[in-house]
Amino acid sequence: MGIKTFGVIGAGQMGNGIAQVAAMSGLNVIMSDIKDEFVQKGLANITKLLGKSVEKGKMVASEKDAVLGRIRTTVDLKDMADADFVVEAATENETLKFKIFKDLDTICKPHVILSSNTSSIPIGRIAAQTGRPEKVIGMHFMNPVPVMRLVEVIRGLATSDETFKTTWDLSIQFGKTPAEANDFPGFIANRILLPMINEAVYCLYHHVGSAEAIDTVMKLGMNHPMGPLALADLIGLDTCLAIMETLYNGFKDSKYRPCPLLRKYVEAGWLGRKTGRGFYVYE
Repeated sequence: MGIKTFGVIGAGQMGNGIAQVAAMSGLNVIMSDIKDEFVQKGLANITKLLGKSVEKGKMVASEKDAVLGRIRTTVDLKDMADADFVVEAATENETLKFKIFKDLDTICKPHVILSSNTSSIPIGRIAAQTGRPEKVIGMHFMNPVPVMRLVEVIRGLATSDETFKTTWDLSIQFGKTPAEANDFPGFIANRILLPMINEAVYCLYHHVGSAEAIDTVMKLGMNHPMGPLALADLIGLDTCLAIMETLYNGFKDSKYRPCPLLRKYVEAGWLGRKTGRGFYVYE
């Protein structure tokens, strides 16, 4: 069965980006969240980004209107009954994701693939919450979704070849480049990236250098487009901590232990760009 309607759970930074690229690919999109203010904020962000594309001549106003016309917002998860494929992009919290997948399993039609944008939680554990583990897969987009080309496609132990191929082809339809990963904590991207960020936080914690110095070294010395601490602020320090905890709990290896300074910032509510303060202060 062809995919015509694409469901997105979560209208935050990742969710509204996924909704945007899905709608731009020609699919009808249902974007949901727990409060109307959240979905309206997500829709406003999509509208803003599409407006910038019109200003830059990358699309015409009629194309922008067509994309927005394909996006429907809701605060009722039961509306996902109309979706042919669903991606969950809720907060990186295992308990929350488990509940969403249990609910989706009863709401969505039996043929529907349920995917997760989780950045670290094992797909097999998520799949076990459903009665369709062969139709559960990881579809890990990168932030910001409309710009970043990668989608990490993660097989769970029970994920079928058909589910994998459908997800792979959908990633290409979205204009992305998929990369296959197997189901280990952190997968490929965050098993490599987050320990580097965590080590950068340790450098700050041990006064090896200032945040600016650490980021400058990695940008100019390693040719990274963004320093690890600035990147952590963009990702969200709460998300970084959650991923490091998943790695640490999954591998039981001290090299994945979250830096105390990272935990301290999260406990203080200094989560990065989304709260106006992290390793840097934002207007």
